Amino acid sequence: MTRPAMIHPENLLRKGLPNGYFKDVAARVLLGGVSYLIVLIAVLLFAKIIIDGAPALLTPRFPYVDTEFLTAKNETLHVFDDARGTRHQLPASRYSDYVNSHPGETLYNEQTFSYSGGGIAGPIAGTALLTIGSMILALFFGVSAAIYLAEYAKQSLFIHIVRLAILNLAGIPSIIFGLFGFSVFVLAVPILTATPSDRSLWTIPLPACHFVISFQGWNSSLIAGCATLACMILPVIITASEEALRAVPQGFRDASLAMGCTRWQTIRKCVLPYALPGILTSSLLAITRVAGETAPIMFTAAVAAKDDLPWQGLGNPFAILPSQVQALPYHIYTLATRIPSSEYTRRAQYGSVLVFLLLVALLSAGSMALRAKMRRKLKW
Repeated sequence: MTRPAMIHPENLLRKGLPNGYFKDVAARVLLGGVSYLIVLIAVLLFAKIIIDGAPALLTPRFPYVDTEFLTAKNETLHVFDDARGTRHQLPASRYSDYVNSHPGETLYNEQTFSYSGGGIAGPIAGTALLTIGSMILALFFGVSAAIYLAEYAKQSLFIHIVRLAILNLAGIPSIIFGLFGFSVFVLAVPILTATPSDRSLWTIPLPACHFVISFQGWNSSLIAGCATLACMILPVIITASEEALRAVPQGFRDASLAMGCTRWQTIRKCVLPYALPGILTSSLLAITRVAGETAPIMFTAAVAAKDDLPWQGLGNPFAILPSQVQALPYHIYTLATRIPSSEYTRRAQYGSVLVFLLLVALLSAGSMALRAKMRRKLKW
């Protein structure tokens, strides 16, 4: 039997640099440089917002946070000098108290800046309500549609067209959704009422009662804004939820069906719990988009100024749905475009931006923590 020829170890070593070595180094440097450039841009952006927004949010005295900026209502800022030359910066409510307590005093260099005094409690509350309401609607309808497409629907031309339509919806600009929400939810959606509006498109009388179904919409309101934002993020929720459902092993379904469970019991007990982490991932993407949108709520829900918080002066919790709300994105847009620029408006603007980023980060962190907890409990 012939023994194989011995290969000397030195013959295993390739002399010199391998082919394509410099191309590999150049590609690594290029890709790494692009990645670090993106990180640098993000750091500079956040640093700019923090540096300009911190004076509005932080104070040098304990508790080092300007709680009034977070809890007070938004007001007009009055800036003036008193007779002693002291400069005052007072929101409208405190300005009235100052004038009443100093009758006859002459004020000098008086200026007013709309939406730049007080705090941003109203926009914070409105943003939170719009985000939570739209996520509830989008998750209910989006996950329901995803369950049907992934578990019940058969592969056909119609289902392919439906999926294509969902993907196309994801690319529609947000202002189009705003116009859609205005024409449907604000002006045309049917409601049950005893006194239809003059602008009602159509009324359907109900037998044996004095109520009618009137196609007159919800007007500009919280519910109209939530419905519009929910429509905008439905494609993301449906696509990601369907992929999460399909990622669950088929063996889970087969074992459940083999034990006599129905299709719905199988989905509810053996599929949906294991798909929840992936569904929450899609909700992370949706939260960041919903909270930052301006165009849809501009047409359907947002108002620049509001005397009371959304829940004040209401008899029951559901009375909040037909009321307009403030929102941080629209508040920032108003300060940046409709108010003459000054040091006082910029302070309020960047302070609102900083609080807005912190609010979005808090909502995202909560969803990430919930997703991580579910992933630790559900493994296969």
